[in-house]
Amino acid sequence: MEQAVIAYIPLREGSFGSKRECAEIADLTAKLQQAIDHHGVGEFDGDEFGGGRCVLFMYGPDADQLFGVIAPILKAFPLTRGSIVIKRYGEAKNPDAVEVRVDL
Repeated sequence: MEQAVIAYIPLREGSFGSKRECAEIADLTAKLQQAIDHHGVGEFDGDEFGGGRCVLFMYGPDADQLFGVIAPILKAFPLTRGSIVIKRYGEAKNPDAVEVRVDL
């Protein structure tokens, strides 16, 4: 079963973020990917910018385990204050998949 952790990071400098915000998020995503790979809890699948936010997509067999690895990294970045993380227990196409919201 595929589960997900999806982070919604508000951008404060334009619809697609400033160069500074984009650079900070690139640094964040590198750290997330490294931690996910190191702990073998899934994969970092990319990001999406627009509408005043950046969305980070991470997938693995256990959303709680995946979140446990990435939460300290997310919380350490000042840019992620006010972010929302969704832990999804099941595949996106499953209408019965439970989703839990975590506010950072």
